[in-house]
Amino acid sequence: MLSARFRLRGLGWAALSAGGAQLCAADGPESLGSLELVRTVALKADTHHVQGLDFVSGRVYVTSVERASRKGHLFEFSYPGGDLLRHIEVQEGDRYHPGGICVHGGSIWIPVSEYRPRSSTAVQRRNLESLALESEFAVADSIGCVAANADLLAGGNWDSREIYLWDHAGRQRDCVRNPNGNAYQDLKFHSGHLVGDGLLPGRAGAIDWMEIPSLRLICRLKAGRTDRNVPYTQEGMAVAGNELLLLPEDGPSRLFVFRLDSAPCVQLHGGSTP
Repeated sequence: MLSARFRLRGLGWAALSAGGAQLCAADGPESLGSLELVRTVALKADTHHVQGLDFVSGRVYVTSVERASRKGHLFEFSYPGGDLLRHIEVQEGDRYHPGGICVHGGSIWIPVSEYRPRSSTAVQRRNLESLALESEFAVADSIGCVAANADLLAGGNWDSREIYLWDHAGRQRDCVRNPNGNAYQDLKFHSGHLVGDGLLPGRAGAIDWMEIPSLRLICRLKAGRTDRNVPYTQEGMAVAGNELLLLPEDGPSRLFVFRLDSAPCVQLHGGSTP
């Protein structure tokens, strides 16, 4: 079970964090279509089957997988130019499926799993400057996405049926059944909440804001499809300041950037844009 410093169960519909996000009940269902599309960025590399996404300091980080060659990739692109800056492979034997990623504290966290449910995963911690492996820990499950904050790692297994919570050394603190019916593909901690994008039954897309550790749903943005008929929330997601970044499409991949402060159910205060 979680110690007292991990417990945030008292958060409600009007949860505030210093300089962060205010989430409140909306009059009805909200959608990604209510947000302003700020820009669309073409990523200038063969990104294969994209998985995870994060953003920091004018750089976009993307993971992808090549199933036929059993390779997992980590890319670094310029933002907003979309130029390829660096690329490494991250596979380890049968583990070659990198999932949703998170940049935190000078490191990038990457789950690299076998390409099947209920298998195994190495959760890698790589140095953001060198991309070298700093440490890793093993999980006896297929972890498809990881988020990090100062105290915790949160990781969703195959289709995020359960969300694991670990400390940064990989010691498990909790495992919570996902009650929201959303198969999260990428997770991020943002302003005291856990944010996840994924697919609902019937492959409708949605982005959820949740309490931690209960996973109680606070706010949901329904998501439509790109002009290639791909759900916006099929793969990578990042939240940076008051902007939401989505990476749904395999190569040639496009990054879609929306302004969050135009969403009725999510109001941001004091955030900076990428």
